[in-house]
Amino acid sequence: MSTHSLPTPDADRTARLREALRSADFTADGLLALLGGPAYAALARSETVPALRATRGGSPLETLTRLFLLQQPVPQAQARAALPAGDCLADGWLVRHGDEVRATVDVRPYAGSEGRDWWIVSDLGCAVGGAGGIASGVTGVPRSQLVLGVGGASTTLAGITVREPVARALDLGTGSGIQALHAAHHADLVTATDLNPRALGFARLTLALSGAPEADLRQGSLFEPVAGEEGYDLIVSNPPFVISPRSADGPRLTYRDGGMAGDDLCRTLVQQAAGHLNDGGHLQLLANWQHTKGEDWRGRLSSWVPAGCDAWIVQREVQDVAQYAELWLRDAGDHRTDPAEYAERYDAWLAEFGAQGTEGIGFGWITLRKTGSERPSVVAEEWPHPVEQPLGAAVRDHFDRQDFLRATDDAALLAGRFRLAGEVVQEQVGQPGAEDPEHVVLRQNRGMRRATEVDTVSAGFAGVCDGTLPAGRILDAIAQLVGEDPVLLRDRTPGSIRRLVEQGFLEPVRED
Repeated sequence: MSTHSLPTPDADRTARLREALRSADFTADGLLALLGGPAYAALARSETVPALRATRGGSPLETLTRLFLLQQPVPQAQARAALPAGDCLADGWLVRHGDEVRATVDVRPYAGSEGRDWWIVSDLGCAVGGAGGIASGVTGVPRSQLVLGVGGASTTLAGITVREPVARALDLGTGSGIQALHAAHHADLVTATDLNPRALGFARLTLALSGAPEADLRQGSLFEPVAGEEGYDLIVSNPPFVISPRSADGPRLTYRDGGMAGDDLCRTLVQQAAGHLNDGGHLQLLANWQHTKGEDWRGRLSSWVPAGCDAWIVQREVQDVAQYAELWLRDAGDHRTDPAEYAERYDAWLAEFGAQGTEGIGFGWITLRKTGSERPSVVAEEWPHPVEQPLGAAVRDHFDRQDFLRATDDAALLAGRFRLAGEVVQEQVGQPGAEDPEHVVLRQNRGMRRATEVDTVSAGFAGVCDGTLPAGRILDAIAQLVGEDPVLLRDRTPGSIRRLVEQGFLEPVRED
């Protein structure tokens, strides 16, 4: 078997391999316990020396770690003690190398949903350190066709995805199949697409080794493989969103370079999504977008949103063009080339950014929900602060709140009852000894972990919201305490209540 051919596993033999991995505790928790925090973290930086030092003992777990993560040959007898070596040789997971065996693919333990143990299969060198791992190379495989394993983008998207039972899910640009694997546990049917046929092969391996149902795997770009078919309840995508110059020398890397100008690939994906979503369905993707001179990025991205869809766009980070170019030049290994070649490629990135008026690159996530509303809610915001993953429930609740606010006028709002969300605290800031605080801040300790400044009326209102009294009656009581006309207070407060509801500080109490 050549070093770039993919395993072709038999179902029964794959089940025996999966049981061997589980029995040896070759899992995310087992790997962390074996290596310890520093060595485990070093793997994400493509540094393997600490892990090599921690796996010298020859136990089954150490053997599997050396084989499948660290790309080290092991003696055949040692391999037979750790896993069904004959099965693995027959199916192509391993190849003989003298008196030793080597792995043909990377297999990375992954902590799945609800405590499940999963394994992500990718090209050699691509499970450790993500894109940085490709520097080791895979003989016989064009670098442009390499398939990466688990990375920060993969886990971010998995964490923000709304997890609820659905009939049909689409993983667009599946790569090694991480999103399809998640979707397989809450969708009746999963379709996974990729432009790279090798990625479809790896996705099949990931699903099979993790014991997940098979997916409908299709080759093609964007929505082409599912054109004209029944819609989906969930579409997820970690697309090739890198904004790279089309004129640059060197191969286009399929896993990251979309081949379109600027951020056109992400824009196209968003704009076409409505035609492939069922009513109430979600599109969730990661994206890069340009910050162009003289144009607000919020308005620019909001213009991408198709009619009849609500949207929540969250910018997590912004890089200047030099930082961005350096990041992705290193990802491709260009910093290891001849200095003159590196400088030429760097200049090509900056030249294209300059020609497009690009001043920075934003990174974040975009979620659409198809509602059919004539008054869609489109929220584009910057939130670089820490959040609590998984955020799927928070994303779902965000859109539920938009439904409530859209359907509730001010009179109904004041007649409604609200409850302060869990783990919200109040902070007061002011000069020591001052009678009144200069600022009152409400802060969430869950989900998005927002903080918002409020006036004393809003703080008092939020503090007594326990779901028992209508909002109007609470405001009447506050008006009496502060000596204000209750009619005027009722007139000016709904906007503040709406803001606290929209940001998740107050939860509407649903009437039975």
